[in-house]
Amino acid sequence: MPTGNFDLNEVKRRMQGAVQSLKHELGGLRTGRASASMLDPVQVEAYGSHMPLNQVATVTVPESRLLSVQVWDRSLVHAVEKGISAANLGLTPNTEGQTIRLRIPELNEERRKELAKVAHKYAEAARIAVRHVRRDGLEVLKKLEKDHTISEDEHKRQADLVQKATDQAIHDVDAALATKEKEIMTL
Repeated sequence: MPTGNFDLNEVKRRMQGAVQSLKHELGGLRTGRASASMLDPVQVEAYGSHMPLNQVATVTVPESRLLSVQVWDRSLVHAVEKGISAANLGLTPNTEGQTIRLRIPELNEERRKELAKVAHKYAEAARIAVRHVRRDGLEVLKKLEKDHTISEDEHKRQADLVQKATDQAIHDVDAALATKEKEIMTL
């Protein structure tokens, strides 16, 4: 039976997009070792808009516990410092000219718990995104049934498939969170 403009694969793709986005965000939560991707979540107020840090500076890892941020435009140094602080990564900017150095502190128990909370926040945002995709898919199905494009049975069958895809995506979110939490809490 034709399903009009409802595409289950598109729903699954959007749900997996939310899971991939979560994995990317979790990748930015580092555990004691410096990594340039730690600063991926940093947004900088530059030239009248919010930009990712990597569009206004170069991030390098000169030592295992140190990040170096080379800001290209001297006028943006303060904005980059503000962006790093606002990202709540637990890093204190130390500025010398256009270079900002960030020491990666040893993770104490309190900081590990903070990072775990941030990971939980990211996971909840991903779950919400997945639920929004589910809602959108179910609304399309409801409209198609109302317009008599699909039967009530087809609507129920497709809605069940949307729910299965949702359950799988939520499971993937929970698995990614559990893996990251274990990594954060391991000494």
